[in-house]
Amino acid sequence: MALKLFQRFPLLGQFRIRYVGPFCPMRLVTSSPGHSSCVACLCTSARRCIQRHGCRKLQQDCGAIQNTIREPSIFPSSSVGLHGYSAPRFCLTQLHQPSAADEQGFQQGLQACSSSRQVFKLLGSVEIISDTMAVAALHRVADMEQAGTALRDPTVLENDTIRALCFQLEQDTERLTDAGLVSALLACTRLFLDPWSTLIMRLVSESQDRLDRGLMTVGQLCTLGQVMLAMEGPGSSVLEQAIKQIQKQEPAQWSLPELVSVYKLLQGCVGEEGKYRDLLNAMHAHAVTVTSRMDPSAVSGIVSSLITLNQIQAVPLVIGLCKQAVRHVPHFSDQELTHVLGALIHFGQSDHYFVDALEKHVPTVAFTSHPETVSKVAQFFGHRNILSPAVFDAVAESFMNRADSYSTSQITRQIAAFGKLGYLPPNASQLFGKVETILHTRFSQFQPETLLNLLHACTLVGRFPVNFLSKVFVSYFLLQIQGQDTVIKEAVLAQLTQLYMTVKLECPFYEGPHFLPKYRVKSFLTSGHSLETPVNPHLYNSVKAGLVDLLRDPSYFGSKVLTPYCYTIDVEIKLDEEGFILPACQTDDVYKRMALCIDGQKRFTTNVTQLLGKEAIKQRHLRLLGYEVVQIPFYEFEKLHNKTSVEMYLHQKIFPHTYRLSW
Repeated sequence: MALKLFQRFPLLGQFRIRYVGPFCPMRLVTSSPGHSSCVACLCTSARRCIQRHGCRKLQQDCGAIQNTIREPSIFPSSSVGLHGYSAPRFCLTQLHQPSAADEQGFQQGLQACSSSRQVFKLLGSVEIISDTMAVAALHRVADMEQAGTALRDPTVLENDTIRALCFQLEQDTERLTDAGLVSALLACTRLFLDPWSTLIMRLVSESQDRLDRGLMTVGQLCTLGQVMLAMEGPGSSVLEQAIKQIQKQEPAQWSLPELVSVYKLLQGCVGEEGKYRDLLNAMHAHAVTVTSRMDPSAVSGIVSSLITLNQIQAVPLVIGLCKQAVRHVPHFSDQELTHVLGALIHFGQSDHYFVDALEKHVPTVAFTSHPETVSKVAQFFGHRNILSPAVFDAVAESFMNRADSYSTSQITRQIAAFGKLGYLPPNASQLFGKVETILHTRFSQFQPETLLNLLHACTLVGRFPVNFLSKVFVSYFLLQIQGQDTVIKEAVLAQLTQLYMTVKLECPFYEGPHFLPKYRVKSFLTSGHSLETPVNPHLYNSVKAGLVDLLRDPSYFGSKVLTPYCYTIDVEIKLDEEGFILPACQTDDVYKRMALCIDGQKRFTTNVTQLLGKEAIKQRHLRLLGYEVVQIPFYEFEKLHNKTSVEMYLHQKIFPHTYRLSW
C-alpha cells in the first residue's frame, strides 16, 4: 500500500514528516514538549497498524487519531539522476510508482480542472504520485491563480494539500529527478513563494550542485535559467553558468522544444546585446531547417523572441516562420496570433497566403477573440497597407459591440487602421458615433499622443469630432504631450498642424482655440512619420519628360513645389484668366493653379487601387484651397509605351477641352 503523506494529530502543534522510502519506518518529528518521536510501520492507517502489529505506542503517546487527511505520497518518476538511495531501498519502488497510464490520466485530469479546489480534490483522490505529477499540480494551480505579479487568491497557499506537497518537496529535494527539481523550482516562483524560504533555498542549492556536475539537458538548463531570471535577474551567476553550458552544445542536436526554450531564455537576457551573437546565429541557421515541423506554440514563441532580441538579420527565418504560420492561422491561440502579427509588423514581412488565411479566419472570430488580437489584426493590415473589406467590416462590427471593454490604445489602433487605409465600412456612421460616445465618456483616460492619433485618424476619412479637436490646440495639451522632452516631436506638430488646417477648411463653423503659428510646421513632407508620400522618382521623371514634350519648355511648370499650406505639389502649372500657361516663376496675374499628383504605388493600398488616407486628405485640401487637382496614377501611366501616347495622355488629363497640341 502507498504511504500517506501526513496525518494531523489533535494534541500536537505543527506536523513535520520525513519520507524515508517505501516499506521503511516513517518518523514523525514533533516540536511539542513531552512527546517522544513515534515510529510506525507503513500501514494505511494507525488502526490497521495496531490491529496488524499491536503497535500501541502511537496511540498511547499521541492519543486517538482523528480526521485523517488522505494525501498522496511522492515517488520519483525515474531512478535516473536520483541520489541518496541504495539499490535495495529502491527494489520495490518500481512496484509502487504510478504507471504511465496513471500519470497520463492524472495529467488529463489536471487539464480538466477549472479551479484550484478541483486540483486539490484530484490530488486527494490518488494514492501515489510521482514528482512529475506533484510539480504538474503546482503548475496547474499557478496557471489558474497567477495574475500579473501576484496571486488572485493568496490564501490558496494556506491549503493543507499544497502545503503538504511543498513540505514533501522540501524533504525529498535530493531524490527528485533533474526535470522534477527545476520544474518544482519554476512552480515555486510562479506561485510567488518567499525566495528565502527553506523550500526554495534547498531547491536552489540542489540545482546548483547538479549544475556543477554538468549533466542537465538543454531543456532543464533553460528552466533553471528562467527561474534565476525571475529571482535574480540577468546578472545571476547561476544563469550565466547555465548559458555557458548551453553554448558548449550544438543547436543542430537540440530537439525542437529545446530550441524554443533557449530562444525564450535568451529573450530574458535582452540587456546583454551582442553577448550571445554567435549562439543566436547558429540557432537561426538550425531553426530555418526545422520551421516545417513547428507547431503554433513554437512559431509564436520564436517570433516573439526575435522581436525582443531585435534579430533584424534573421529575415530568412522570419520568412520561413511566416510561411509555416499560414497553416496554423485557424489553430493559433489569441496570444500566439498576436505575437506572430507583432513580429511581421516589426520585421516588415507578410505573405499573401498568410493574408488570405487571415481574411478567412478573422471574420469568424472577431466577436470572440481577445481585444488585443483584434487590434493587432487591424494594425497589421494597416501597417502593410492591405485593404481587406472582409476583415475591416468584421472589425467594425466587433467594435460596435465590444468597444466599451477595449483599452484606449486598442480603440486608437483599430480606428487608426481605417484612417490610414482611407476606408469607411458600411456602418461608418454608427462606428464613428460610437467613437464620439467613447470620447465623451472616457476622454480623461486617453494619453495625449493616443488621443491625437485617434482624432487625426478620424479626419483622414472625413470625420470631424470638432468638440474634441478644439481641446488639442490649448497650451495645457501641448504641455502634456511634450512631457519630459525639451521640445515637441516634429511628427506631433505636423499632426496638430494638419488637424488645425482640417477644421479651418472643412469645418467653417469652428470657433475654438487657434493653433499658434509658432508651433506650425512648414512642410508635411519630412523624414520618418511623414504626412505625405514622396513621389516615385522613376514615375516622376517619366511624367516630367512627357510634360516637356507637351509644353515645349520646362520653364512652364514647377517641380516639387512647397505651398504655403505645408503640402508639396509634384508638379504645379499656372494659368492666367484666359487659360494661357504662365511661367512657373511668375507670381502676378495667376488666375488658376493646377496641382498634378503623380501617384505611384506607395500612395495606394497594396491590393486595390485606393488612395491611402493621407493622400486622400491632401487632394481634398488642395481642392478646398483652390487648386485644380489632376491625378496621374501609376496604373494608367504604365500602359503608355511611346512618346506620342504619353503626350496625348497628358494633354487629355491637363487640358481636356482643347484640341491643339501647339502652344
